[in-house]
Amino acid sequence: MSADTKPLPLEQQLSWRLHRLGKLTDAATAAAYAGELGLGVAEARALAAIGAFEPLSVNDLAAHAHLDKAQASRAAQMLVERGSVIKAPSETDARAVVLRLSRPGRALHARALRLIDRRNREIMGCLGVAERRQLLGLVDRLIAHAAPRRPGGAGGDTP
Repeated sequence: MSADTKPLPLEQQLSWRLHRLGKLTDAATAAAYAGELGLGVAEARALAAIGAFEPLSVNDLAAHAHLDKAQASRAAQMLVERGSVIKAPSETDARAVVLRLSRPGRALHARALRLIDRRNREIMGCLGVAERRQLLGLVDRLIAHAAPRRPGGAGGDTP
């Protein structure tokens, strides 16, 4: 930015707008997870990630679910206690465990995916099909641009 260019007002900044959109949708999403699945947001995200990427270590779960390691560990333990996730020794690392969905966990995961799909349709309901595609493409570009670069040039935020 040049010295004579004024910064945009805060409410026009992209990061501010994205955060606001997230906050506006978070409360309704949390209520839906609690009411329909009996899960908190962290547990629902963990369930979705385990179902999509199993088997997962707790570290991998944290990365895929965008949770910190402590949140991922607590969410996984709650899902284990509920009977939705099975914790088993890793075949490659005797010190580690891997997480997989149980049979009841698979049913809960299917319900969670339907809820997630419905919430996304509600959030983007004011957009036409072409606008949705364009928005998702632009968001993907922004994520790729903002994602930390790994050694060797690979970008991304998941293992």
